[in-house]
Amino acid sequence: MGKEILNVPSIRIDKWLWMVRVFKTRTMATDACNAGKVKMNGDNIKPSKMVKPGEVYTIKIDQLDKTIQMIDSPKSRVGAPLVPQFYTDLTTPEEYERVKSLRTRFELREHGEGRPTKRDRRQIDYLKDYFGTE
Repeated sequence: MGKEILNVPSIRIDKWLWMVRVFKTRTMATDACNAGKVKMNGDNIKPSKMVKPGEVYTIKIDQLDKTIQMIDSPKSRVGAPLVPQFYTDLTTPEEYERVKSLRTRFELREHGEGRPTKRDRRQIDYLKDYFGTE
């Protein structure tokens, strides 16, 4: 008798990241892999890498370093309420706070200063683009 083979569907990392809503499009997931923003154990992953349950991935999304552990792969793209069935978010709350503080830093204005001038607005927009925040 041979080894019992589990019926685990093999799926590419770029497709899986899109299916579990880490990225809006599969193209964005593929581009992130090619740019070295998706890592496993500190090593860059190619978009064609097949995912396996239990693997931990670090994904850089703008300024956020998101760490997730794969649980399962869906048959097709899933709705947002079903996402926790397919991966565990291991990102620390401190990381989310760090990113939140980066996003609010540029628009912090003292009370009574009024609206930003056109020049101020351009500087704020430039900093947001530079640091990748929305």
